[in-house]
Amino acid sequence: MAFNGTWKVDRNENYEKFMETMGVSMMKRKLGAHDNLKITIHQDGNKFTVKESSNFRTIEIEFTLGVNFEYSLADGTELTGSWNMEGNKLVGKFTRKDNGKVLAACREIIGDELVQTYVYEGVEAKRFFKRD
Repeated sequence: MAFNGTWKVDRNENYEKFMETMGVSMMKRKLGAHDNLKITIHQDGNKFTVKESSNFRTIEIEFTLGVNFEYSLADGTELTGSWNMEGNKLVGKFTRKDNGKVLAACREIIGDELVQTYVYEGVEAKRFFKRD
């Protein structure tokens, strides 16, 4: 339940390089690096509701741990996959529908921050969020 709350992006690490590897255009990468993303997470047992609000879109995602679901990134990239708990980490494995390549994601609380780590084609990026 530690994930519950509203989190606002504070800073990024290697995020533009990650987006470039994902095939995001330069213009969208520049905008994406300053998207003012806010995430609201609500956990009820194995069920999660996540609301993502940014300069580009607002969406709400519901998922159950270990159950595959479909998701579209802000640039329109479509994925299918699932989140699982591994200790105190939310670990996601998503497959791109367009090329079959895997995007790995991890959310964990470190100190007073929510840290999201993404890995795609060997490129790792992190986004750090503070409680709003």
